[in-house]
Amino acid sequence: MKPRLQTSLGQHLVLTPQLRQALHLLQLSALELEAEINAAVESNPLLDWDESEPLRVGDDRGDAPSTEAKGDGDAKNEFRDDDWGQSGEAWQESRGWQGDDDGDPADRIVQTDSLQDHLSWQLHLGQMSERDRRIGLMLVDAIDDDGYLREPLDAIAQSLLPEIQCTPDEILVVLRQVQRLDPVGVGARDLGECLVLQLDNLPEDTPGRALARRIATGPIDRLPRIGIEGVAAELGCKLEEAEQALALLRSLDPRPGAQIGDLPANTYVTPDCVITRQQGMWRVTLANERQPRLTIHRGYEQMIQHAGSSDAGYLRGRLQEARWLLKNLAQRGETLLKVVQCLVREQSGFLEFGPQALRPLTLREVAAEVGLHESTISRSISRKYVRTPRGTIPLRAFFASGIGTEGGGEASSIAIQEMIKRLVEAENPRKPLSDARLAETLKATGVPVARRTVAKYRELLNIPSSHERIRVA
Repeated sequence: MKPRLQTSLGQHLVLTPQLRQALHLLQLSALELEAEINAAVESNPLLDWDESEPLRVGDDRGDAPSTEAKGDGDAKNEFRDDDWGQSGEAWQESRGWQGDDDGDPADRIVQTDSLQDHLSWQLHLGQMSERDRRIGLMLVDAIDDDGYLREPLDAIAQSLLPEIQCTPDEILVVLRQVQRLDPVGVGARDLGECLVLQLDNLPEDTPGRALARRIATGPIDRLPRIGIEGVAAELGCKLEEAEQALALLRSLDPRPGAQIGDLPANTYVTPDCVITRQQGMWRVTLANERQPRLTIHRGYEQMIQHAGSSDAGYLRGRLQEARWLLKNLAQRGETLLKVVQCLVREQSGFLEFGPQALRPLTLREVAAEVGLHESTISRSISRKYVRTPRGTIPLRAFFASGIGTEGGGEASSIAIQEMIKRLVEAENPRKPLSDARLAETLKATGVPVARRTVAKYRELLNIPSSHERIRVA
């Protein structure tokens, strides 16, 4: 009986060079992107600067992507310079950024986040018990700059004493949650586990994924010694299959933590997007006047038709690279715009009334709304800033964890902190409100918060205890 040949169609995700470039460009800040483009133009003769007049934000003559979202008021409610007030300015400063005092959209200095800041922020957005969150924060603190957890779990358990008593197995459960945070692969205890975490994040039908996982959990450490032939022999696979799996492994990041926090402290940043309000509608545009504009060098493109075989091959390769870069830059802008559009829809109250109106919002919710992966959302907002009528703010400011209210809804942790700050500002300086009294007052307004939670938020706001706030005179 003759064997029958069968063909099938399917979709596969392969980490091609252009896909890796797209992911890389997405996580860059505006200044890093500018440096990346400058380097590309210098190294690729097929790339050239577009000398035409750059499109200005809000210019309806061009094709700048934009969107509009209905605001809660009409056009007469445009923001004023003093809308934030003193509490709003303090809220901004407590989170490491400043508003535009003079409305100038020029570059500003901000304190960039470390890897620990990035992970802790995500951890607080998740649904965890207070005990697990404290264990998670201890794990995050122990992760090094490359993204690895080098300390053994029993040492972590000792560090948690005497406040929390737990076993290494309990810590491992929390570690699994930390390992689901962005960047993918963070929290691994060795290279093999780091690669496995990234492989598990790929679709199951990714070519070479299953074999790559076996290599990562097996002979990965012996690979330099036994070579690809030894890997194929040990795992009982064909040499071609081993080469495909190793190519997939090489496309992964062995130092995922290095993606975050690599900007020097006190770095100038520029906004990637602009949010304005026109006729009662929120409008989102890319900050095109700050983004370099590239084009294909037509002279070199025409030379390909007349060049010799060797020169033509080189130029065609550089032309393909140039086209990839232009396409990926456009894709970066579309993705960023899509995410910011979603943030504007979900947090119009925040733009309208300030942080007290910030509602609970997580990466998962935004990912589901725009149809992207959580890690893509995290890359999209990492070190990205948006210029608004309330100043230039980080995209991370639109996210917050939630606490259930008596009305059945949720209040964001940021909104509750703002409520605490306002209560303290309005208190009698001779009889400051204790944490217990603040908790009772919040409960009376429909926000049941434990006293220890109030104390934690008060400390985050750098508000002294009630004993330290007493003013006799």
